[in-house]
Amino acid sequence: MSERKQVWFLTGSQGLYGEDVLTQVADQSRTVSDALASAEQMPVEVVAKPVLTDTAGIRRVMIDANSDDACVGVIAWMHTFSPAKMWITGLDLLAKPLLHLHTQANRDLPWATIDMDFMNLNQAAHGDREFGYIQTRLGKNRTTVAGHVSNPLVVERVATWARACLGAAELAQLRVCRFGDNMRSVAVTEGDKVAAELTFGVSVNTWGVNDLVAVVDAVADAEVDAVVEEYLDLYDVAPELRPGGDRAESLRYGARQEVALRRFVVDGGFGAFTTTFEDLGGLKQLPGLAVQRLMADGIGFAGEGDWKTAVLGRVLKTMEVGLPGGSSFMEDYTYHLEPGRELSLGAHMLEVDPSITGEKPRIEVHPLGIGDREDPVRMVFTAATGPAVVLGLCDLGDRFRMVSNDVELVEPLEDLPNLPVARAVWRADADFSTSTECWLLAGGPHHTVLSTSLRREHLANLATMLDVELVSITGRTETEQFAKELRWNNAYHRLAMGF
Repeated sequence: MSERKQVWFLTGSQGLYGEDVLTQVADQSRTVSDALASAEQMPVEVVAKPVLTDTAGIRRVMIDANSDDACVGVIAWMHTFSPAKMWITGLDLLAKPLLHLHTQANRDLPWATIDMDFMNLNQAAHGDREFGYIQTRLGKNRTTVAGHVSNPLVVERVATWARACLGAAELAQLRVCRFGDNMRSVAVTEGDKVAAELTFGVSVNTWGVNDLVAVVDAVADAEVDAVVEEYLDLYDVAPELRPGGDRAESLRYGARQEVALRRFVVDGGFGAFTTTFEDLGGLKQLPGLAVQRLMADGIGFAGEGDWKTAVLGRVLKTMEVGLPGGSSFMEDYTYHLEPGRELSLGAHMLEVDPSITGEKPRIEVHPLGIGDREDPVRMVFTAATGPAVVLGLCDLGDRFRMVSNDVELVEPLEDLPNLPVARAVWRADADFSTSTECWLLAGGPHHTVLSTSLRREHLANLATMLDVELVSITGRTETEQFAKELRWNNAYHRLAMGF
């Protein structure tokens, strides 16, 4: 997103203790908000608002937060005792994500000098319990963080929540372009686009692939030349694809597709898109290299018309800005099932994002057994090692469910000289049987987004903001308990929907 987004810092108090106390409250509130605002890891601007002491002021600031596109979330702290009945109307109106920060101005108690004046001023331990109660009474979804802002872990948790705010804000205005429909006869890539717009805000619509072909055909040779030069500078390009090579035109057509996709998708205001090999119209290649490059620049994508995974890709790209690593369209393709060394090999036909690798990708051209078109160009690489999370989104008919799996990316056990696609190899934090059985029990999709930049807490915050179920498979997961959790969740969500 172009402009820097904001979260508003709201402090609750009351007039019972007089103006001198409110002046101190305002000063100490600004100290806390400044500590958050100055944190290097904070991805948003933290904007301190005047201390709130009555129902009208609280209602007004919540309405303003809702209507301000720059505001993506609200942090609330009850510095002194702020009677919670005056928060009811405002909290009920608030439509932006909410974080309840349970902190206080001082880290340590002044044991030798503490008196009742100090106690009356520093009542967060008291006031935040009142605030917590009213949030629970109203059924308000929120994240709660407790601790002093001098603690890096506290600041990191607030920053993690703020990243999820960015993702939720992106969803609320996201437009997705589908070139064609989803792959024929496939169930999990289907979905209710009306429900998605109602739940998330995202708008998903279809354009004919030949609408894109017309843009591809109109790309000027000089534009292609410039993109090919960029490929030669940034990547290891196979000799036959280089200028003068036997297959140089294949690379030039891949560059032509990239220019056209940027013009259609990016310039058209779409944050994500899909293609399908079953509907290529007048395209000479299934887009591979062009898709990889757009994903690397933050555009969401999924193959075979899977708009739900494309949406996830864009959201995670928005949340991870400024962090090391990346997020990529992914698919569990096949396994290594040696007892005690079980691994998953993830890939896709062409479209894996180079942001998840630390090596210099190589651009190659190889046959593709589906799509009935010319051999497509693509980047080939292996994902860098380290912790990651795999996330999928499925439509259960009456609601959406997110499923995540904590994994560790590892080096392949051997070289892969004959596998002409980008790939990732991982070991689940849970044992193989637990992780795969739980994924299958949850109805998790085969298309996912693999992120090396984000963690489960980012996803949990996002799910809370969206009021969407998230089930997580971790090193502590047990299959029997996980199955019970799914049944409990089914009951809860159906009851929560009402009649």
